[in-house]
Amino acid sequence: METPGSQSSLHRANLERVVRAVRTAGSLTQAEIARATGLSAATVSNIVRELKDGGTVEVTPTSAGGRRARSVSLSGDAGVVVGVDFGHTHLRVAIGNLAHQVLAETAEPLDVDGSAEEGFDRAEELVKRLIEESGIRRDKLVGVGLGVPGPIDVSSGTLGSTSILPGWSGISPADELADRLGVPVHVDNDANLGALGELVWGSGRGVSDLAYIKVAGGVGAGLVIDGRVYRGPGGTAGEIGHITLDESGPVCRCGNRGCLETFASARYVLPLLQPTHGADLTMERVVQLAREGDPGCRRVIADVGRHIGSAVASLCNLLNPSRVILGGDLAEAGEIVLAPIRDSVARYAIPSAARRLVLAPGALGSRAEVLGALALVLSETGDSTLLENALGAPPAGPESSVMPSLR
Repeated sequence: METPGSQSSLHRANLERVVRAVRTAGSLTQAEIARATGLSAATVSNIVRELKDGGTVEVTPTSAGGRRARSVSLSGDAGVVVGVDFGHTHLRVAIGNLAHQVLAETAEPLDVDGSAEEGFDRAEELVKRLIEESGIRRDKLVGVGLGVPGPIDVSSGTLGSTSILPGWSGISPADELADRLGVPVHVDNDANLGALGELVWGSGRGVSDLAYIKVAGGVGAGLVIDGRVYRGPGGTAGEIGHITLDESGPVCRCGNRGCLETFASARYVLPLLQPTHGADLTMERVVQLAREGDPGCRRVIADVGRHIGSAVASLCNLLNPSRVILGGDLAEAGEIVLAPIRDSVARYAIPSAARRLVLAPGALGSRAEVLGALALVLSETGDSTLLENALGAPPAGPESSVMPSLR
């Protein structure tokens, strides 16, 4: 048994520090590990050798500053993680390894507004099928990241608004999926995961503060402040869709009038065009028609952009982000929607905040949320789990985690 302060306890703590640094960054040279952990170069060299022998990390030749170096990354064979994204109309699943490589991905239609049990049945089936088709052993699965289209209540782990997913009332998504798959599950709302996905893999790389705005069946924002997703004490930070634009406007599903969502989300926008464009019109089709020059679709998208821009201006005045990333189908409209957003920001935001703002479309498209789910579980997978091969420790039992802090 290890005792606090013993040599074995100190050694394990140093192993975990190195694994945590590599896990967070994806790959680091040994010199970078030493700087990140505060350990000496000799200690890092010995630990990397031990982890490599145990199969936890891989070491490859590289160069740094014109000198030869060795790049350290978590072994692709050390384990896999799964990302699950529930959208209002789809279910998307991705598998990645601990070296931050996406191994497989699939999606299928799903009406998530229906039964929660049916949704989790489909998710369980899709995860197991994708793992089997990828030839991955089930015992290699170390954790799951889960995204849902609504705020998660921090204290209970349940969805915080029954008006968004009434069929999921009283359900703890993390616990439900953890019971089915037998591994730890980490859950967050889709906008936060979109922000995390773009931060790690997309338009937010290298930025420490940003807002990711997703416009789909609803309107939400994921906020990154000082490199961390900010959720607020109740988990509802970023509900930009419920900023009031017109006190006499349409009644929103939240009970208020004139929320941004009533002027920008698909459920309110599509009826404006369906009389002339058909009842089966989708936002994806609206964007396509707008890009092809359809005047009605271009006008509606421009109006949506101006409304979003008013909310973005409020974000600039309150939080002063350096970057705002537009996600969802609407981002594919490019300058048709981005130019009106910029116009509103220039009109309503404090000039100094507006000048510093970079507005960009998301780079990941519809994959942002599921890749964010992968990033979530990669950031939260316990270092003890990753050291199992190196130390011969028993694997941890199933557990769930609700909205952990991302570092």
